[in-house]
Amino acid sequence: MKHYLLRYALHGPSDDSGGMYMAEIPVLPGCQAWGDTPEQTIDILTSVAEEFIASYREHGEELPGDAADSMAEADSILVAA
Repeated sequence: MKHYLLRYALHGPSDDSGGMYMAEIPVLPGCQAWGDTPEQTIDILTSVAEEFIASYREHGEELPGDAADSMAEADSILVAA
């Protein structure tokens, strides 16, 4: 099992997000999650990222982005896949 340390961006509630928090992993285009609290949003994002990575592997595709680019110094999420 590989572990990925991925940088994420957390956005506060806005009218565009229906008043919810939104988080995304920029090196995994389309990997996003929404939640009522920052913690809930990150928990959901972790699950989404795991499924996202599993789908890439299942289809024999390379993950987008360079591994060095996905290493985080700050806000990060550890994903097992």
